Amino acid sequence: MRDQGLESVVRYLDEDGDGKVSAAELRRRLGKVGGEILLKEAETAIKALDSDGDGLLSLEDLVGLMERVGEEEKLEDLREAFKMYDPEGVGFITPKSLKRMLSNLGESKSIEECKLMIDRFDLNGDGVLSFEEFRIMME
Repeated sequence: MRDQGLESVVRYLDEDGDGKVSAAELRRRLGKVGGEILLKEAETAIKALDSDGDGLLSLEDLVGLMERVGEEEKLEDLREAFKMYDPEGVGFITPKSLKRMLSNLGESKSIEECKLMIDRFDLNGDGVLSFEEFRIMME
């Protein structure tokens, strides 16, 4: 499903109506709304977002950007949550750190129960959860 807001942005930026935004169009349109950028900066921005290598920005490029931004935000949120379970910053969640965090949340679990919880998502069998295992668990 296409995002109508992004379609509006592309339509606004696309002066010649070809469905794509050139660096010159980007520069002129941003200038009209007070966002002065140099042509070189506009070219660099488009090059970074251009998925098909045509030197132009399309709706699909903007949708891709928004999806990547959303994924990056989600990953950062997961990193913050992981830090709560790994307050020492050792890089993994132990049964003891899980028990402590659950206790802070008002949920009382034994070390054995915490080991069982970790075992469900401990893909490499080392008895602790790495960030990657935590990420998979949270999905």
